[in-house]
Amino acid sequence: MIGIQDLGTAGPVLLVLAALSLLSVAVFLARLIDLRGVTRGQGARDGWIDTLERGDAGDSPNDTRTPAGRVAARAGDLLRRRVPAAVLSADLEQLGNAEVRRMGRGIRLLELVGMIAPLLGLLGTVLGMIQSFRSLEMAEGAANASILAGGIWQALLTTAAGLVVAIPAVIGAAILQARVEAGTSEMERLIGRVSLARGLRDEDTP
Repeated sequence: MIGIQDLGTAGPVLLVLAALSLLSVAVFLARLIDLRGVTRGQGARDGWIDTLERGDAGDSPNDTRTPAGRVAARAGDLLRRRVPAAVLSADLEQLGNAEVRRMGRGIRLLELVGMIAPLLGLLGTVLGMIQSFRSLEMAEGAANASILAGGIWQALLTTAAGLVVAIPAVIGAAILQARVEAGTSEMERLIGRVSLARGLRDEDTP
């Protein structure tokens, strides 16, 4: 079995890559769980907005487990307080922006891992090649192919490890970003319809 000490200069680089891999997996799974069902409850919210457009405030959906659900709950509270349409829209947009930032947590870290891991792999490769040619030089003509080959496979191992860490991180970031965009789109649609319904009620009020 190969130990870290057998990998020469590749060992520390592989340890860093392993740590980045564990970190990216943990972040991805945590954010994936948090972003599950970001558009859940859309039907209930649409039904509530339909009543608003007919002039009946009604009660907003009380499911606050999703970003759009929390925006809907806030909208219902503001409507009960009869705030002006401009204030309602500004407040909901501010809340929506905060929810977008919250949903996007961790994505930048995964993107960073996706960029750093291949560079670390390349660094390990360069260090491994330097070690190989140094060993070849110290052999003073008595070197054989196994000396050079040993350093080369260690060097290439870090490149492969860097790609193995980077590719899932980039894919994970793309998956999370797609969910964030779905949640953002749902909030924007909700805020737009609620603001429009509130504005129409203001126009109908003598």
